[in-house]
Amino acid sequence: MLHRHVEDFPSFKWIDYTWVSAKNISPHAFTAVIASEDQRFMQHFGFDLNAISASIEDYMDGEKLRGASTISQQVAKNLFLSPSKNFIRKGLEVWFTVCLEVFWSKQRIIEVYLNIAEFGDHLFGIEEASQHYFGIPAKQLSRSQAALLAATLPNPLLLKAAKPSKYVLKRRNWILRQMLNVAYPH
Repeated sequence: MLHRHVEDFPSFKWIDYTWVSAKNISPHAFTAVIASEDQRFMQHFGFDLNAISASIEDYMDGEKLRGASTISQQVAKNLFLSPSKNFIRKGLEVWFTVCLEVFWSKQRIIEVYLNIAEFGDHLFGIEEASQHYFGIPAKQLSRSQAALLAATLPNPLLLKAAKPSKYVLKRRNWILRQMLNVAYPH
């Protein structure tokens, strides 16, 4: 959120943000985000070595380098660091990710993730996203609504929940199918 204000400088645009506890977030939101962002979230210790290895292999085969960040890594980056891409920031991200995994439960990590994720321009947190796009509290999100919000997370400034493109709807449908395979203890 601070980075967003820095980007806005010298002008100022208000950030819509409300923190809610895990009990005030629909279980579907947790499942949708895990299904879309990090299906091994409950099994790994902050780093998905399989995803990292696959990303490196694809890059070595000439494909574009793609991210393999876990939810824990995204929380570390969004909570403590800037979105810049350099080795120093990545090293700090590793350190903060290990700290999060040691000191916080998986439930706390995903609760924080849902509360600090950007879901649109200057729109942060699952509660604000639920209110803005659907006019309901995060606790009342349906499976489809949660999957739609999760579908925008790779790039919420480009991928819109308000007017979802065919790509976003296709991604939402994929997430809905993947949610059937995700076991998250609510």
